[in-house]
Amino acid sequence: MLHPAPTDRIDPGLTRGTLEAVVDQTATKPAYIELGLYNSDYRLHLLPVGEITATVGKRILGVIKAEAKRVDVVRSGGKYVEPVIGRPRRVQGRVVETDNARNTITVDANAVIACRLTDHRQRASDFEPGQFVSFDVLNGATFEQAPS
Repeated sequence: MLHPAPTDRIDPGLTRGTLEAVVDQTATKPAYIELGLYNSDYRLHLLPVGEITATVGKRILGVIKAEAKRVDVVRSGGKYVEPVIGRPRRVQGRVVETDNARNTITVDANAVIACRLTDHRQRASDFEPGQFVSFDVLNGATFEQAPS
């Protein structure tokens, strides 16, 4: 069942959703959380940074960070994160902000993701807020819960 998103304003760099699960580390996989996004079937698997104090099944607010491979400006398509369930592998959305000092772009792709550029030929200054971009994501996207 889809749950409607709250309508109160938040920092544009934050993502809000529901903490669907906290999965413990195994011999072959690190611990991760499963973040459900409002108005969608998304269940993103993200590595937790710091303590996650939210209760499973309840609202959570925080910052998603990832490392982007080559970023391309695109002219059409929609906002998305692939796959719908699992770790983010491909992202397409609108640039919300750029940070030249950290060489990051923040992209709204139904989830707001701060992406560090890893292609040495690209700089955050190459992109502008409002541009539509698409890129692959390296393994290891993280989630840091925002203070309540």
